[in-house]
Amino acid sequence: MRSIALYGVAGTLALSALTFAPPGSAAEGPPHGDRQAEARGTAIAAQRAEAAGVRFGRCAAATRLPAPVRCGTVSVPLDYARPDGELLTLTISRVAATGPAGERQGALVYNPGGPGGSGLYFPLLSVVKAKAYANAARAYDFVGFDPRGVGRSAPISCEAPAEFIKAPTRDPQPTSGLDKQDRIATAKAYAQGCASRSGHLLPYLTTLNSARDLDVIRAALGERKLSYFGASYGTYLGAVYATLFPSHVRRMVFDSVVNPDRSQIWYRANLEQSAAFEIRWADWRDWVARHDAAYHLGHTAEQVRDAYESVRAALAAKPAGGVVGPGELQSAYLGAGYYDGTWQGLAAALSAYVHGDPRPLIARAAPDPAGATGSENGNAVYTAVECADAPWPRDWFTWDRDNTALARTAPFETWDNAWMNLPCAFWPAPHRQPLEVATYGHELPPVLLVSAERDAATPHAGAVELQRRLPGSVLVTERGSGSHGVVYGPNACVNDRVDAYLLRGETGADRTQTCGPHPEPKP
Repeated sequence: MRSIALYGVAGTLALSALTFAPPGSAAEGPPHGDRQAEARGTAIAAQRAEAAGVRFGRCAAATRLPAPVRCGTVSVPLDYARPDGELLTLTISRVAATGPAGERQGALVYNPGGPGGSGLYFPLLSVVKAKAYANAARAYDFVGFDPRGVGRSAPISCEAPAEFIKAPTRDPQPTSGLDKQDRIATAKAYAQGCASRSGHLLPYLTTLNSARDLDVIRAALGERKLSYFGASYGTYLGAVYATLFPSHVRRMVFDSVVNPDRSQIWYRANLEQSAAFEIRWADWRDWVARHDAAYHLGHTAEQVRDAYESVRAALAAKPAGGVVGPGELQSAYLGAGYYDGTWQGLAAALSAYVHGDPRPLIARAAPDPAGATGSENGNAVYTAVECADAPWPRDWFTWDRDNTALARTAPFETWDNAWMNLPCAFWPAPHRQPLEVATYGHELPPVLLVSAERDAATPHAGAVELQRRLPGSVLVTERGSGSHGVVYGPNACVNDRVDAYLLRGETGADRTQTCGPHPEPKP
């Protein structure tokens, strides 16, 4: 799954000859490691972590995390089937609950998504006294962590950071068969770069192992049961954890829910995502057209699209500031599909460019050299986890057929998403079979799912599917909205229900609940 803040930003990816192996076939690799041995290894690692605890101290200067945020480390096996073998050191962060002792309910562990997102900065929401989080911050220690491969937890790399952010980049829309072949070659080179720079780690960068890591972190924190808050891909990580360790769960909030169906992980999930982005892209264009008095980009969504396409063509001919080409434009305006909080700024930047001032567009779309290392690492982990988690087509025919067909009705994001994921066709580590996410009986307590009806990054059908698989779970839907990330945003109805669940364990009588939309942004 692709996400601006949670899944990384696409570079220009690209093949020679592939052999055919349809998704889910045996040719895609072994289904799992030795599951019994991995379960034993997880129990051993958790026991050791519980005995060792976490020694929290000042966070490393490079994190720029101020007091009272404290950081520590937890050791986990690289391979859970061999708990006495190589260890990885995971970095975690924490801020103590702000309420009196009688209100405190332990740790709330957070994952922001990705794969490849860092959760280390989650405790800052308590430090800066973010209003929406205030009630939860009184009750819970806010705990974040860098998952394996990310940031300060055995980080991986697939290419030089400066190369990853090199700009300008070309339009994601393919122009010819030769153009496609060039992008195929680039994807193959990227996969080879991952193997040469991070090869021995790649087989172990999976959602299954990250879920096991989460249980070790729980034990290290001294928590008998886990309270967890996951967003986007973090919901899939949480769902895998709930399947593996249902009796270890206390409370779980899943915000913007990934479809856990094994047939969706991850090739078809990205096709579904690209189709959903077309709808949300149209929502933004409709909004800009309704506010033509402010932006002067057209009275209709079609006129706004024409204005965008004219800018795209102009940037192909002459990149703005020498660094913003069609690829950078695409990455920036993908934000319109994620968060309506970006709508005003994106409309204003496009309007300024059309009317002769490129500076706002350059400020929004130009790559940031200061963030190159983090961006490259995030993209590497995104690729590594998605490629290792599940089977992918090995033949170019399947990719070309599916994306060509989809691009006829959903041109905005389809090819950009395809190039981002194409390295999985050449992945040097095994493709595993995804876990069958589901729980039975009464071991798992009620889980709270929250979803926006028009979310493009994680379409709403995924939340409905996960609710079906987790008996007793409750789904809260924000009607008529499409921002990716609903919890503790501008919708008081949603926030009240999350507080009731986290603070008192209350879910209400109805398993399916709705909230009205939050207000649309104003120019």
